[in-house]
Amino acid sequence: MSCGDGGSGDGSSLTVYSGRTEDLIGPLLEQFSNETGIDVEVRYGDSAELALLLQTEGSSSPADVFISQSPGALGLLAGEGMLAELPDDLTGRVSEGFAGSDHTWVGITGRVRVLVYNKDLVDPADLPQTVLDLAKDAYSGRVAVAPTNGSFQDFVTAMRSELGDQVTVEWLEGLAANQSPNYPKNSAIVEAVARGEVEMGLVNHYYNLRALEADPALASVNYFFPADDVGSLVIVTGGSVLASSDSQSAGEQLLAWLLSEDVQATFVTETQEYSLLPGAGRPEGVPELSGFAADTIDYDVLGGGLTATIEIIRESGIER
Repeated sequence: MSCGDGGSGDGSSLTVYSGRTEDLIGPLLEQFSNETGIDVEVRYGDSAELALLLQTEGSSSPADVFISQSPGALGLLAGEGMLAELPDDLTGRVSEGFAGSDHTWVGITGRVRVLVYNKDLVDPADLPQTVLDLAKDAYSGRVAVAPTNGSFQDFVTAMRSELGDQVTVEWLEGLAANQSPNYPKNSAIVEAVARGEVEMGLVNHYYNLRALEADPALASVNYFFPADDVGSLVIVTGGSVLASSDSQSAGEQLLAWLLSEDVQATFVTETQEYSLLPGAGRPEGVPELSGFAADTIDYDVLGGGLTATIEIIRESGIER
C-alpha cells in the first residue's frame, strides 16, 4: 500500500505521543517508517494524560507529533499555543468541520456515539429516543458508562455546549442516582454487554463492530440515536505537530500519510471507523456520516471546556 506522499521530512526521526492504542495505529506507524525511512518512536497512553504530560514538558518535550483519541485534548493544547499551524493543503483534505478552526490539528478518523445493548436482554421497543432518557428511573442500573474515558468526556463537553450546563449536570446526576455501572473504557463496556453483565452501555460505534467481526454470535447490537440528538455525536481522532518540534515537516508528512486514500481505507476496513475524506467509504452496516446533524458540533469548544467537564463529571457522583 502506497500513501502517495513520498519524500522525506526535515528530520530522520519522529517521536509520536499517541492516545490511540498500539493495536490500532502501531502497524501503520511502522509502515510509514518503512516507506519513508523516517524512524518513528512512539509513546502510548491516555490522550488526556498525554496532553497533561505535554503541558508539563513544555518546549522541552521530545514529542514531535501528538495523535489524540479525542479532539478535546488537542483543543486543550491548541489553546495554550503548543501546536504548530498546519498547512491548508493538509487540513483541507478532510470534510469541512473536521479540523481545528486555527489549523492546529486535523481529524484522522470519525466515530459515532451509540448505545450498545444486549439483544437477549433488551426489547428494541424499550430503547430511548434521546440520550437524555437514560437518566430516567426506567434505566436504573442498566446503562454502563466510562466517566474517565476521553470520548465520554468529549461527549459531555459537547452536551454542555449544545444543551447547557444545567441540563448536562442533571443528566449526569441522574445516571449517578441510577447507579450506572462504571467501566474503564469502551471495549470493556462492549464485553460486559455481550456477556450479559449489563444490559446497555454508551460507547463509540466501532468497538462493537470489531467485537462482532471477531465473534458474530455475540448478543451485542449498536443502537444509533436519532441523527438530531446529541447522543449521536460524531467524535474525531486527530493529529497535530508540536510547535516546539524540530521536525515539523516530517510531522506534517506523517499526518498527510495517515490521510491518504489507501490508509484511510485501512481504517475503514480494519478498525471500522469512518474516513473523514469527502466521499470516502464507511464501515459496512453503519449510516452515512453526513446524515448526523450532530456532526456540525464545534470541536473547538471541546478543548476549552475539557478541564471544567472533568470537574463536573467528578462532582456529579457518576464515578464510582
